[in-house]
Amino acid sequence: MNFSFLGDYYQFFLTGAYITIILAVIAVILGSIFGVALTFLRRSSIYIIRLIGDIYVEFIRGTPLLAQIYIIYIGVPLLFAGYDIPDLAVGAIALSLNAAAYISETIRSGIEAVSRGQMEAARSLGMNQRQAMFDIILPQAFKNILPALGNQFIGSIKDSSIVSIIGIAELMYKTTIVRGNTALGLEPILVASLGYLVMTFTLSRILGVVERRLKTSDRR
Repeated sequence: MNFSFLGDYYQFFLTGAYITIILAVIAVILGSIFGVALTFLRRSSIYIIRLIGDIYVEFIRGTPLLAQIYIIYIGVPLLFAGYDIPDLAVGAIALSLNAAAYISETIRSGIEAVSRGQMEAARSLGMNQRQAMFDIILPQAFKNILPALGNQFIGSIKDSSIVSIIGIAELMYKTTIVRGNTALGLEPILVASLGYLVMTFTLSRILGVVERRLKTSDRR
């Protein structure tokens, strides 16, 4: 094992990890926003709107992320012809749209876990359905789905490695460059794997603390 290359190439790994975190944060934030909207589409009383939401979720869950990245990578420039769209933005869009489908399923299950009596009580106090959903149901559902959202964040960190295929300089892309420059096969991969482990482990610990505090506030 030869790790002497780290002295010259550690900046590559740090820069790649930084881009990886940015992609994961964008994917979770935008994915959560799109996921909430998608959840309401799928809960609509209008059949066509509900069908569109269901088809989208089934398409995302039934096709590989790599294929979705290529669809966005090729399709977005066609839709916005004449505009130079950075590869980073394309990758973030692809990861966000992918995360939205899974987050939508998570939110749906969280909402269904909240007792129907909560909605009925809110409506009896004069709230309309929208107010009851945003003020009563979703805050309770969020506590239920926080672990699943954390898992989605961790998954987005790992999934971001796939966007290296379109030239985004995240951690695996930088690792490939180091491998090419040093002619080392295994050692750069081990360093990158350690980087992913540090990021995911740190995030899981932070989420664990947040979850415990939410449980403590519930007991109070």
